[in-house]
Formats: sequence, structure tokens, C-alpha cells
Amino acid sequence: MPRIRQADIEEVKARTNIADIIGERVALKSAGVGSLKGLCPFHDERSPSFNVRPSQGFYHCFGCGESGDVYTFLREMDHLTFSEAVEKVAQRVGFQLTYEEGGPAPETSGRARLYAAHTQAVEYFRKNLLSPEAETARAFLGERGFDPGAASHFGVGYAPKGWDGLLTELTSQGFSREELTTAGLVSTNQRGGVYDRFRGRLVWPIRDVTGQTIGFGARRLYEDDKGPKYLNTPETPIYKKNQVLYGLDLAKRDISRGDPKRVVVVEGYTDVMACHLAGVTTAIATCGTAFGSEHIRTLRRIMGDDSGAGEVIFTFDGDEAGQKAALRAFAEADRFSAQTFVAVAPDGLDPCDLRLQRGDAAVTGLLDHRTPMFEFVIDRKISGFPLSSVEGRVGALRAAAPIVAEIKDRLLRPGYERVLAQRLGMDPLDVRREVEQAARGGSSRDERRHTPRGEETAPPATSLATLPRTTDVAVERDALTGILQYGHRIDPALLQRALQVPFRIPALDAVRVAIASVDRSRPGWGQAAIDALPQTLRQLGGEVLMRDFPARDEEHAAISANSLCRRLIVRALDAEKHELLGAVQRVAPDSEEGRAVRVRLRDLDADRRRLVDEQ
Repeated sequence: MPRIRQADIEEVKARTNIADIIGERVALKSAGVGSLKGLCPFHDERSPSFNVRPSQGFYHCFGCGESGDVYTFLREMDHLTFSEAVEKVAQRVGFQLTYEEGGPAPETSGRARLYAAHTQAVEYFRKNLLSPEAETARAFLGERGFDPGAASHFGVGYAPKGWDGLLTELTSQGFSREELTTAGLVSTNQRGGVYDRFRGRLVWPIRDVTGQTIGFGARRLYEDDKGPKYLNTPETPIYKKNQVLYGLDLAKRDISRGDPKRVVVVEGYTDVMACHLAGVTTAIATCGTAFGSEHIRTLRRIMGDDSGAGEVIFTFDGDEAGQKAALRAFAEADRFSAQTFVAVAPDGLDPCDLRLQRGDAAVTGLLDHRTPMFEFVIDRKISGFPLSSVEGRVGALRAAAPIVAEIKDRLLRPGYERVLAQRLGMDPLDVRREVEQAARGGSSRDERRHTPRGEETAPPATSLATLPRTTDVAVERDALTGILQYGHRIDPALLQRALQVPFRIPALDAVRVAIASVDRSRPGWGQAAIDALPQTLRQLGGEVLMRDFPARDEEHAAISANSLCRRLIVRALDAEKHELLGAVQRVAPDSEEGRAVRVRLRDLDADRRRLVDEQ
């Protein structure tokens, strides 16, 4: 194939703002004079290390080392040849390429031909939506609240019933049967015959993030059509269903400009249309496949998902299939830095039916009643258990603990442990232990049976930097530092009681146990407690021992250390009270158990008041 003139290559690049092209795939923010930054599209990261300098027409990722110019970017992202990348940019800026042998560049690039075929197919389908044969298709749209303007906005068309209408149209325009087969627009039977893939169906163009049509989704309309309800383009050189999100080309601008940035994931083409027409212009959908990791990477780049302030809201049908879809999405949810939610409409209506029956306001209002994804999945897991019985609550705990254990975010997991404890009316410490056990691959019920002697997996080394930034960590960390440094200034009875209170953070709880087990009347007992820790926890113990204690002098340090010990005890009393309040709901008030619970609640309140008064 003749080579494109080097002068043309340079001229096209000079006319192109690389930030415009990269910005269609990656949310870029200012990173200083002449520099932009975003999440790298070539590797998975949560903090942006991908830098773009438009004045130099160059990008570089300090995380994975990828770098290059606009042509390199398109070749890597879209798997183009060099010539195809130049052609794509030249078409964008309206530049007529020439080859070294002279004359205009022939349009023979394989991928360029596939894009061109899809462009012509869009026009063919749209034209046929106006035909008499398409009355059923127009009625389908009208019954769902979509007028001709909506159909035009989304490029909806109609594929006639005949076997070769599109084939005849596109071959007359110079496209070969081989090109149309590669594009997924026609199919081949066992005898080698070629026929239209989409026949007698309503058709939606599926576009990539730049707005180029790369495939189609087609909905069955007639009873005699024995094919699937929805038929999509097969995998082609330009269409990869696990990377494509329908509507993203329309939604990307509002997603990237939102405050907070929000994506609404729906289940179908009509749901996307309904959401956009109702004002939810950040709605997108997968194309005949489950929501997966590649979709997440695409959305994260558009959102600039590094702050955790964004929102991804999944809308699922309220039926069993919709709940299964939520559980599948859960498996990928914590790959987002953004917060993930589930919104299920009243009566299980999808957004399209919700808009049709209750209007645009109901669609926008649906998002106001969203539930955090993890909470939704936890509720579904425990819904089948009889929580009025001990056995039912234990069974629900064992079913839901692996879900909470899947939460990788160190800040979120303790909170959802408490959510699960509240749902079940159980001791948060019992819930935490079961979750920790599930995270290690087992449960407290079968740990001994399934852990071969001598094969226990040692936990990874822990330091203060590896602990989550939560109130529980801060209280327990500061209390341990106060005890290790000012234990001699703490009331002995108070200290002894505080050291008997289990901690909520397992690593810090191990330090507490070590301190409680040593003879604190002997000099150097603090170091002895650290030496008693497992090897993987000694760094943590040393940091707790040596860190600065937050007090301006020793007198105030002693007061603070005593106060922290009281706070640990009060926290434990509050947890016990919460559990007993749950028990009160399940026992008869005039029973012996009910009276015992009320007496214990009264004692807890008295004990708590005394400790608070001593502060």
C-alpha cells in the first residue's frame, strides 16, 4: 500500500489538539501550566498519573510508562495501524491526505471501511423507519412514549423484512460482501449464501465514545420472528461488546461535567432513551452482556474516578433476574472509587415503563431513593432467613459475611459490618469475627476442620499506614499509645477493665491482648508486650509505642490516657446496649428473659453515666 506523505502526517498532527482526542476517552484536569492529568487508559489506577501536554502534542504516564503522540494513542486504544490512525485524525480535521506517489489517499483502510459501512447502514435503517412497512416499529416506539424527534436523536431505524435489502444497498455503494461480513452487517449460511443480519427489527446504532457507529442492537417486532428478543452485532474488529456502553457518546459530556459526577447504568436501549428524555442525561447501558471490568475502566476514565466523590447508580428490575444482575454488578462494584448504588423503582418498573406510567419526574425521583450497593446486596442475602430465631440469624450472618468480606475498601468494611450487625440484631464483635474469618477463606464453623495443621496462612505485615482512617482506628490507636506511654498514670482498675474490652480493629486488638498478658509491674513492660506480638505485627506495635501522643504536657497526657480508657469501656457498653435493645424486640416483656434484659439495660445506663461523669 502506498505510504502517506510525511509532510501530510506532520501537518495533520500540527492541526490536531491531542487533548481533544484523549479527552474523549479520559477526563482531563489541569495539572499546572500547560499540563493536563487524568487516569491512565492503559493500566488500572485510582490516582491519576497520566499527563498530557497539548503544546507538545505528547502524553506520558508516570505509572506504567506509556507515552507518545496522537497517532500512538489511537493505535494503542483502537488497535489501528499507523496509516489508519493518520486517516482517522485527518478525517476529523478535514484534511485531504495524499500519498508519496501522488493523488488522494484511497479509502482502502480495513477499519475505515468498516466505519464507513456502518455510517451508510445507519442512514439506510433511518430511511426505512419512515416506510409503510415500518408501521409496527413506529407503533412500538409510540407506545413507549418516543416520538419521531426522540427516534431521530438516538438514530433509531428499521431493518426491513427482506433478506438482502441492506446487502443490495451497500454493495451498490461499492462495499464488498467480505467487508460487510467482517462488519457484522450480513451473515453467511452453510451453503455460502449471504443475507442481512437484521431483518424485520427496530434498530439502534451503537456508537463508540467518539460518536462513530460500530454496531447495532435490534429488537424483535413480529411473532413469526423466531430469533432472540434482542440481537446485537457480533464481535468484529471495531465492536467489542465487553468494552462498549450504549449512550456513552451522548452521556460523556454531562458525566464529566457533573458535580458530583454521576453515571446511571440501566438495562436496555429504551431505558437509556427514557432516562435522557426525562432529564437523566448520564444514563448508559451495556450491549447484550453483563456489566464487567472493561466497562468499569471505560467509565472511570470518563469520570476521572479518583476522588471517590462520584456516583454510579445501577437500576435493575425488581424481579429475580434483576436481583441477580445486582449481585453480578456487586462483584465489580468495588473497582470504582466512586460510590455505587442500586435504585429499584416501585413495583419493579424499569425506567422506560416508569416514565410511561408516571412521567419524567418519577424517573428523576427514582435516583433520590437509591440504596448503597453493598447494603442492597446484604439485604438480598439475608432476606430468606427467619431472623426471629437464633439459628436464622446465625445462618444469615454466615451467608452475608462473605459479601462484607469482599469489600476491599478499609474505610467501608467496618461500617458495613455494623450495618449487618444492626440488620441481624447481633453483637458487632461477633459479626466482625465472622467477616474476618470469611475474608480468610473460611467460617468460624469449619475453621478447624478445613485448616491443616501447620498450613495456616500468616497475615501480611501491618503498620499504622496500612490501617483505615476511621474513628475506631483513631480511638484504639491513641488509647494504646496512652497506655504504653502513660500506663503508670492510669487508674489501675480502669486500665484493667479497658484492657478486657475487645477492639474492633483486629491488628490493634492483638496489641491490646499482648499488653494485657504481660506483667505491667516490671520495668520495660511496654517493650515486652511488643516483643510478644507475632512478627508481622511488631512494626505496628513499635509505631504505636513510639508515636507522639496528642497532649501538650505529661499532666494533660495522663488525663487524656484515662479518658481514652473510659471511652473504650463506654463504647463497649453502647454496643451491648444496642444488642440488648434488639433482643427486647424479640422476647415477651413479662417473661423472665424480658425482665433480665431490662435490668441489664438499666445497669448499663447507670454504669455509662458514672464513666461519663468521671471524664
